[in-house]
Amino acid sequence: MATLICRSTSCWNLLVSQRMVVCTTAGSAVAACRGVQATRRVFAHQDATAKSVHGEKNQNLVLKAPKGTHDVHPKQMAIREKVFNIVVKCFKRHGAESIDTPVFELKEILTGKYGEDAKLIYDLEDQGGEKLSLRYDLTVPFTRYLAMNKISHIKRYQIAKVYRRDNPALGRYREFYQCDFDIAGHYDPMIPDAECLKIMYEILSELELGDFLIKVNDRRLLSGILTVCGIPESKLKTVCTSIDKLDKVPWDKVRSEMIEEKEMRPEIVDRLGEFIKLNGDLALIQQLSENPLVSQNMLAMEALNDLKLLHRYLEIFGVTDKESGEKIRTTETQVLVATAQAMHLEEKMKLLTMLWNFGIKAEMLYKKNPKLLTQLHYCESAGIPLVAIIGDQEIKDGVVRLRDVATREEVEVSKEHLAEEIKKRTS
Repeated sequence: MATLICRSTSCWNLLVSQRMVVCTTAGSAVAACRGVQATRRVFAHQDATAKSVHGEKNQNLVLKAPKGTHDVHPKQMAIREKVFNIVVKCFKRHGAESIDTPVFELKEILTGKYGEDAKLIYDLEDQGGEKLSLRYDLTVPFTRYLAMNKISHIKRYQIAKVYRRDNPALGRYREFYQCDFDIAGHYDPMIPDAECLKIMYEILSELELGDFLIKVNDRRLLSGILTVCGIPESKLKTVCTSIDKLDKVPWDKVRSEMIEEKEMRPEIVDRLGEFIKLNGDLALIQQLSENPLVSQNMLAMEALNDLKLLHRYLEIFGVTDKESGEKIRTTETQVLVATAQAMHLEEKMKLLTMLWNFGIKAEMLYKKNPKLLTQLHYCESAGIPLVAIIGDQEIKDGVVRLRDVATREEVEVSKEHLAEEIKKRTS
């Protein structure tokens, strides 16, 4: 088939005005454009209100992306690629392999795996004798991949789009990326779990998103708490579905749902609410372990013991609470000169002058008698690493108490060696 292009003025004007692309096998392109009998294929991209070649008006056509989807522009793609590179680099650093799975699965494989969310699965028309559905997440395809290939151990990652037939609110989509990292197999307790959390910690830190909170879930603990609160086994799954909504809706609405829609007794729901509202780390784990109600449930205690072990491993991996890290400092102050008792303003000014003369970056609060706690809080908020504290006894002995703000450790240093010690600690 030959493609012929007509360059005549009249044909060119016709093509431009109608935004048409003509692909033809006619002996004459002019003939094709004029509608003369010819074998041809015409693909037309027209304005919604533009007239056709024969003068008829097209129906209105709204140009937009389907609901719950969006186009990604070059700048957004550049950001996405940067994020994906950071994520993939971390996965590979931890020895993960990459796999890919089809965007659709057999419907029967997906059915029954998502509970109440199964209604959000996109079903496709029966094609070639198979009932298919678009993947809802990457987890079920992964488990199908493991079973089909008889794989018992693998550390894999996958970044791909998933689809949910939802009525999306602002900022949520029907088509979006999921990023999965899994360590499949049987291992000693909490070792793989700790590494997964370490990976999350590394990625979120490197993305520099600001403060973040990683929430750790153990279904054994939740099931144990539900049981001791008096929730029957037949309703454990549906109650868990309600609890999962707490990130989006307040407890009052979740409580009403469990009582009115799921027919739970109010006293049982309120007892559960006392546990649901708790949050914390190792201290909470210990508190729950000592709770007379929770300690009766073996499943809950197994989970709490494992969570203690997980916390220990996370400490070794360096995944711990930290102040938003590390504050951005606007000054280079090395030490704050502070007083432990009142009426030492002049002594404080003398010490400050001495430090300035030695080239030390130092400051003090502009109050005669500030409280020591106020001065220490100022150091923490400003990121000042050291505090030089003087009081009655220090003045008498000719020494200064030098305090490390981060560790709260204090040492006595003679005035003559104070500048040298500050330089050594802040260099």
